[in-house]
Amino acid sequence: MVAGGVPVRAARKNAPPREDVLVAAMATIAERGLEGLTMAGLGRQVGMSSGHLLYYFGSKDELLLQTLEWSEAALGTERRALLARRGPARERVQAYVDLYVPDGARDPHWTLWLEVWNRSQNAGPQERERQGAIEGAWHRDLVALLAEGISRGEFRPVDPDRFAARLRALLDGFSIQVAVGLPGIGREDILEHVGEFLAETLAL
Repeated sequence: MVAGGVPVRAARKNAPPREDVLVAAMATIAERGLEGLTMAGLGRQVGMSSGHLLYYFGSKDELLLQTLEWSEAALGTERRALLARRGPARERVQAYVDLYVPDGARDPHWTLWLEVWNRSQNAGPQERERQGAIEGAWHRDLVALLAEGISRGEFRPVDPDRFAARLRALLDGFSIQVAVGLPGIGREDILEHVGEFLAETLAL
């Protein structure tokens, strides 16, 4: 079997580590946006043909999903470290919100997320399950943090699972507006809105 006209064995031997491809893809999104990410251009960056990339990833959709999973793995490590810190649960909820909210318009991680969401309309069940796993990790960490704060008497006795779902929906709605660059709302506006929401619904 050949990939892009080159024997598969040769393609495997000459291919860079998978993570190098994902790093290059994320860097391209950060520098030039999704419109600047092409299989041919990415291949040139990592010394592979577009045919080789398609052999390893199967499609651009799969490349984007794997890049998102790689980025989320790094965020997950950072998120768990933040949430494991000692101190008031309310401070760690704020740290969670800070990590969740995009830095600004065209934030590369959120740009990638939005594209994967958009393409998921035609995704298969396995791809949807992988996307759900990413969402589930954010949700479970927030539920655990809320439950801890409630048990310590820092928060009102709300249902952690339902409250987490509502808070993340609020964060998603505001974050999308910032990520796509809608005028009139920025990162600081989101943090202010969410801070008020938490004070009104969660704080004792």
